[in-house]
Amino acid sequence: MTTPAAPVLAVEDLRFAYRRGGTELFGGLTHAFAPGRLTALTGPSGRGKSTLLYLLGLMLTPSHGCVLIDGQNASALADRTRSRLRATRIGFVFQDSELDPARDVLDSVIEPGLYAGGTPGLLRPRALDLLTRFGLADRADHRPGQVSGGQAQRVAVCRALVSSPDLVLADEPTGNLDPANSDLVVDALLDAAGTGCTVVIATHDPTVVARAHEVVTL
Repeated sequence: MTTPAAPVLAVEDLRFAYRRGGTELFGGLTHAFAPGRLTALTGPSGRGKSTLLYLLGLMLTPSHGCVLIDGQNASALADRTRSRLRATRIGFVFQDSELDPARDVLDSVIEPGLYAGGTPGLLRPRALDLLTRFGLADRADHRPGQVSGGQAQRVAVCRALVSSPDLVLADEPTGNLDPANSDLVVDALLDAAGTGCTVVIATHDPTVVARAHEVVTL
């Protein structure tokens, strides 16, 4: 009998408020996100789906409780150490793509891999493969202002996957996409999970929820 892999990412007794005395989110959430699985975060607007992703990605610090990576309280680490963890182990898909307007699409895709220590010579073929998969190879030399919102969102997914991170956190990655491209994105994220990556998606999309391995409702 195979022993299941230990969770890479978990939260314990997690609570968060944007200001002291403000409305508190999560109510002491404890959950383990297992490697090799795609977890969908669902719930009404305002329940903290995006905020939870920012906490998991170490961009916010909990008001109470902790975010654990490999059993270590990552949320208590120094800023520089958290930044290094984000660069080397976490791929993030922002809801509004957040592409640098001064970079062309190909350079935007390889940028996270450079922060992780990769070289352009190794990253460019991987980035072009991803852009081809998402039907964007002919946009590689375009700037973000020269592509549609849906194309920019697919570029953002390529960015998150280019360095094959241990964790992928995606905020409404299919929100601007038609059904065919939505399927492309979910297929790619499921493939990443199939390699052992831990994938967490905040979504309102019922088709994404239906394909997830696990659903967490906030």
